[in-house]
Amino acid sequence: MGVVGVVVVVALGLVAWFTPLLSVRETDVAGATSISEEQIRQVLAVPQGQPLLRVDTEGAAQRVAAIPKVATARVQRVYPSTIRVTVTERVPVVFVDSPGGTHLLDAEAVDYEIAPPPPGVPRLVTETPGWGDPSTEAAIEVLESMPPQLRGQVGRVAAKSISDISVTLLDGRTVVWGGTEKSERKAAVTLPLLTQPGQTYDVSSPDLPTVR
Repeated sequence: MGVVGVVVVVALGLVAWFTPLLSVRETDVAGATSISEEQIRQVLAVPQGQPLLRVDTEGAAQRVAAIPKVATARVQRVYPSTIRVTVTERVPVVFVDSPGGTHLLDAEAVDYEIAPPPPGVPRLVTETPGWGDPSTEAAIEVLESMPPQLRGQVGRVAAKSISDISVTLLDGRTVVWGGTEKSERKAAVTLPLLTQPGQTYDVSSPDLPTVR
């Protein structure tokens, strides 16, 4: 019986590997909203009729992840005949103006597209914006620490250094933030502070905020 079982398993493996019985007939794409499914399928480069077991899912996922707007990609075999691609798209959190156009950066500070910024995405001002720049990463960290009711008011975030960050609200008022430390406390202090008249709100020392 053991020998028969081994023979059956080997036979099934040979069928799956060499015959079209368990081959690719359909490709499902999930998670794509601004990237066309056709573009993903072209980059995926998995031919119809290829046996599922012979599909290099890791290599296919790497090809899809190389699309600039894709943050992560996963490729799975779904038997009997489907390849499923699940992508997570990059979401802009800031934009940077440059002579070449408006660059969109995601939460990891990856500059992934030149396009008009969506509504509600603030402008980033720093000396060398982009991935690996400490000031850029600090500015994004500050934005990420803000509750929606505060972040939605931000039109511009400027970082002269990792310890000299400020935000300009849509109504023109400025919040001096300082560094990234105690950001949650600073955000909690800023919201009630903005109800007071003034133009500049300094929460760099959140226990001793000032308005002027």
